[in-house]
Amino acid sequence: MKVLQVFAFSLLCLPCFQAQTLLNYNEERQQIDQQLMIGLGTWAASNFALSGYGLAKAANAQERYFHQMNVMWNTVNIGLAVPGYFRAKNAKLDLSKKQTFAAQKKTQHIFLINSGLDLAYLASGFVLRQQNSMDASKQAQFKGYGNSLLLQGGFLLLFDLSAYWIHQHHGRVLQQTNFSQVKLSTSGIGLTLQF
Repeated sequence: MKVLQVFAFSLLCLPCFQAQTLLNYNEERQQIDQQLMIGLGTWAASNFALSGYGLAKAANAQERYFHQMNVMWNTVNIGLAVPGYFRAKNAKLDLSKKQTFAAQKKTQHIFLINSGLDLAYLASGFVLRQQNSMDASKQAQFKGYGNSLLLQGGFLLLFDLSAYWIHQHHGRVLQQTNFSQVKLSTSGIGLTLQF
C-alpha cells in the first residue's frame, strides 16, 4: 500500500520535478546564444551596408578610411556571427549537471575575455587618433581608422558585457536550482528520480 501511495504521489508531482530540467536550462542558454549571434550579425550587416554606401560616397580621405575599416571589421563580425549562430543552434542540449556547469562557465569566460579585448580595441582607436604625421594621407588614415575602432570597439564592449551579464544572470538559475530529472527506470516498471 505504501509503495502505491509513493507511486501515486510521484505521478502527481511529476510536473513539479520537470518544471526546470537541465534540458530546459540548456535550451534557454542555446536560445540566448542564438539571439546574441543574431544581434551581432544584424549590427555587422547594417554596418557593412551603411559603410559600403559611405565608402562609395565619402567626401574626404578620413571618411573613406573610416568606412573602409568598418567594412573590414564587420566582415569579420559576420564571419563570427553566422557560424556562432549555427553552433548555438546545433549545440548538444542533453548535458549532465557537471557538463552544464562547465558549458555555462566557459560561455561567461569567453564574453569576459572578449570584453578585455574590446578595451584594447578602444585603446588602439584612441592611439591612432592621436598619431601625427606630416603626410596628410597618413593623418586621414590614422583618424579614420581610429574613429572606426572607437565605434566598433565601443559596440563590442557593450555587446560582450551585456552578453556576459545575461549569461551570468541565467547562470544564477543553475546555481540556485536543484535540477531533477524523472525518467522511466531501466526495467520499465517504475520511475527514477535523478538529482
